[in-house]
Amino acid sequence: MSDLQEQLAMLRRRIRRIDAKYARMAAEAPEKKEIPPEEFAPMHHFADEFMSGEVVETAFGTHFETERLYERHRRHGSMDISNLQELPEDLLGPLSQETVPPSPPTRWAFLDTETTGLATGSGTYAFLVGVGRIDGDGFRVRQFFMRDFSEEASLLDALDRHLAQFDVLVTYNGKTYDQPLLETRYRMMRRRPPFERLAHLDLLFGARRLWKLRLESCRLIDLENQILGVEREGDLPGEMIPYVYFEYLRKRQAFRLVPIFHHNAVDILSLACLTSIVPYAYRRPHEAPLAHGADWVGLARWLLKAERPEEALPLLRRAVSLGLSDDLLFRTLWEIATLEKRLGNEPAALAAFTELSTAPNPHRRAALEELAKHYEHREKNFAMALEFARAAHEIEPSEELRRRIDRLTRRLSTPRPRKLL
Repeated sequence: MSDLQEQLAMLRRRIRRIDAKYARMAAEAPEKKEIPPEEFAPMHHFADEFMSGEVVETAFGTHFETERLYERHRRHGSMDISNLQELPEDLLGPLSQETVPPSPPTRWAFLDTETTGLATGSGTYAFLVGVGRIDGDGFRVRQFFMRDFSEEASLLDALDRHLAQFDVLVTYNGKTYDQPLLETRYRMMRRRPPFERLAHLDLLFGARRLWKLRLESCRLIDLENQILGVEREGDLPGEMIPYVYFEYLRKRQAFRLVPIFHHNAVDILSLACLTSIVPYAYRRPHEAPLAHGADWVGLARWLLKAERPEEALPLLRRAVSLGLSDDLLFRTLWEIATLEKRLGNEPAALAAFTELSTAPNPHRRAALEELAKHYEHREKNFAMALEFARAAHEIEPSEELRRRIDRLTRRLSTPRPRKLL
């Protein structure tokens, strides 16, 4: 059995499982009147008969393509689409550790796929590939669609030629999912994938750094809602997309595909808008368009991981001034204190440790111990040092604190020699 036959057999088995699942759900649901197909929107055999676009012919056959323009005067949630044209050429360099060279935003390709499953193995197809780009008119999304599995080679060929006009690939979780999946599809067709020449920025990792402290989920659709303020209407849940495509293959009702095309296009537009926030925040943190204290903490920790402590410290202070939950507040105050100490700002560090030592919190013991060290070694005030050491030991005893207490007690009990005048 050939590879193609094996894949078709696998897909038939998958379709049977999906049919069985939804047949069972239908049997358990309350009985509903069957609506004749003619009462739905008009039925069409292929996507090109229902949506604006064209059937594109290549050396490998045909496939369907459509393009949508989001005009520059429009907004996507809180974002002006015209702002995308003003992004600096070197915006993506710092975020990518300089693996993305300076390039005009018009040479950035924003890519997302809709697939027949969540795996990246040889049995999963990318039946719809969307590529967004910035141009003088606004933001364009070109979508490549295979109306049947036989059109995959033509789709991949057209996608290869389309990507040739770009220098940078921007995705959301694309390094883990979209790119490996497409590379597999190209290799299955015995073709070289077009991604080697493209510098790739996956925005997922930076987005998590910024917003994981405040948001329960950093999925693209959740950031679109929470950060950009976009409310989708009539959107198709991602987990339903494979089923709808398989249903299209069986019934050829192209109108059912419209939500998939819309879902894909909006994902790509949101990706582009978030690209104007995440890399900019990392590149110029003090000008980041962030309004919540937790987001400033996320950005500060991101900078600390990148060994940029001088830039992180004022962001942590800004986060405290904006307000934080108790757990995050005490953790942030501890980070401020230790960072001030690391940078040699002793008075500021002492003030921060003192503030932490005065109220019950998870870092109180550690703050008291830091104060004991300071007064013993820097101030030579052994009485104060002993008081702080004992307070820390009462919260959580340790052998190190016991030795410090004994040492300080001995020093205080030993008479100091008087200085001669």
